[in-house]
Amino acid sequence: MNSSPLIQLTDLEKTYHSPAGDYKALKGISLTITAGEFVSIMGPSGSGKSTLMHIMGALDSPTAGSYRLNGKDISSYNDDQLAEIRNKEIGFIFQSFNLLPRTTVLKNVERPMVYAGIVSAERTRRAMEALERMHISDKANNLSNHISGGQIQRVAIARALIMNPSLLLADEPTGNLDTATSHEIMKIIVDMNKQGKTIVVITHEEDIARFAKRKIRLVDGRIG
Repeated sequence: MNSSPLIQLTDLEKTYHSPAGDYKALKGISLTITAGEFVSIMGPSGSGKSTLMHIMGALDSPTAGSYRLNGKDISSYNDDQLAEIRNKEIGFIFQSFNLLPRTTVLKNVERPMVYAGIVSAERTRRAMEALERMHISDKANNLSNHISGGQIQRVAIARALIMNPSLLLADEPTGNLDTATSHEIMKIIVDMNKQGKTIVVITHEEDIARFAKRKIRLVDGRIG
């Protein structure tokens, strides 16, 4: 395993401003995740785990502190730079799947490659390979709202991996699935980690967190 730091968070803070007053969601988080690790981040509602996931995923920026991803300090990147990082270096798996419902499975998996300007034939080839790895290539031409929840999440994983990202971020990836399907999806994620992917799973479920090699708990915006 490569032991170089993939993620380095130093004194990370996030404050949200509203007419009702300021709310500090993160209160000085320092954390290092090395390349090839599989980490779960746990915490109750309001602990700051979603905010931390958004910053790790370059969906939001910290108010203070720094975030280095692959050695690059992306804390002060602008929206365009963050969008490029999201497309090329981070794969996302969401509880709500985030697929386009009236679009085929194949086209959903191709989407990140469209943004990256990859030509059509290459997009199709790579998307079919990814679907084959997830054992769902027979559903390539189905609309994504015409397959089961477990199948949809397999499609979402295929899409997350399509740009060969450095980091795979899974936010409550089994939240909408039954227990048997949840464990099936987590075993796929474990296999991705065995193949060298760095994985961070955000969850409030102990049985899901147990699949990770390291557990981090957030309590009231701090590592507990």
